[in-house]
Amino acid sequence: MKHSKEKDSAIYIFKSYLERKGYRKTPERFAVLNKIYSICGHFDVDSLYEMMKTEKYAISIATVYNTIELLLECNLIKKHQFGENASRYEKSFEGGNHDHLICTDCGKVVEFWNPLVEKIQEAATCSTQFEISCHVLYFYGLCPACKSKKTDGL
Repeated sequence: MKHSKEKDSAIYIFKSYLERKGYRKTPERFAVLNKIYSICGHFDVDSLYEMMKTEKYAISIATVYNTIELLLECNLIKKHQFGENASRYEKSFEGGNHDHLICTDCGKVVEFWNPLVEKIQEAATCSTQFEISCHVLYFYGLCPACKSKKTDGL
């Protein structure tokens, strides 16, 4: 299996975390990590589990959920609640800050980065002396396709 530097670093961090906490380093846990680090974008636990089953991984949904919790604890993934019932996740190793646009009709999520948001974070740090480690910003509205459908339907 071809590994990227990001994936190799994530494996090392996860292995070290499991050792430090006294958790077992099982092949199933590393299979979940590998699968996550091969996904571009956001995913939910059920779709991750289905992908792994389709690819003939011998893994239970409980193991996927438990591994997700461990990966959250060691900051290798981030959890998002985009106004839905199910949480979505994304890999976060050296991902940098980015923000999200969420379509309220179709649920599409678009990531974006804007230097003005970073300047706001810097200004908040300067004015409050608060050490900010990360931020989360969501904008909700209609994506171009849904906006077009609504306009065409009038």
